[in-house]
Amino acid sequence: MAKSVLNDVLDDVSNNVSNEKLAGNLTEKLNENLDEILNGIDAVIFDLDGTLVDSMWVWRQIDIDYLASLGYELPENLQHDLEGMSFSETAEYFKERFEISDEVDVIKAKWNDMAKLHYKTDICLKEGVEDFLACLYEKDIKMGIASSNSAELVSTAINTHKLDRYISKFCTSCEVNAGKPAPDVYLEVARRLGVSPERCLVFEDVPNGIRAGKNADMRTCAVYDDFSEDVDEIKRELADFYIRSYLELV
Repeated sequence: MAKSVLNDVLDDVSNNVSNEKLAGNLTEKLNENLDEILNGIDAVIFDLDGTLVDSMWVWRQIDIDYLASLGYELPENLQHDLEGMSFSETAEYFKERFEISDEVDVIKAKWNDMAKLHYKTDICLKEGVEDFLACLYEKDIKMGIASSNSAELVSTAINTHKLDRYISKFCTSCEVNAGKPAPDVYLEVARRLGVSPERCLVFEDVPNGIRAGKNADMRTCAVYDDFSEDVDEIKRELADFYIRSYLELV
């Protein structure tokens, strides 16, 4: 599939044209591009962390605090090593790599406890998310979440931000056979929504999430996030579309 017209729109920003003319061109092209993105789409499936909510900073701090309690410093590139793993796979990885005596369920429970208050109070929706969800709702497009996070924290995020007005189904990678980049979690959300994979559009902030969507035969849109800025070019190459903000789509 050809790359999104959005990439051309972003390139236009550097062109030597007046602000007024550019604003008009942007509006026209983005409206056209939304139609292009949603052409043939009956459902949109979102990743949660870094895609719908600005939360990746929390997990870096939790990793720092949790490992410090065990006498370890945060290894460089740990977050990239964990990319796409389910909550359970991540706990298993920590247990083996850092020789932790706690069982996997105990590790997961500690992480849930450390994160839950943040998901209730500190973590915000990414710019333009609610407007975009409302736009999809008006178009009768089904919406779901496919997350590597725990079901408890996904539910907390949905309840805190009242996303249940728009999101009808969600699934975590712990509920399927393999985490991202395997397609399992996206295929399961599509099944729960009652939509065939080829009529689904995935929004993701990391390469392995985009790969999961592609492996599920779904269209994909990469979303900019500060914590994956170093792999932004990879995301652009992998995905069918790319946005820096959901405001580009509303």
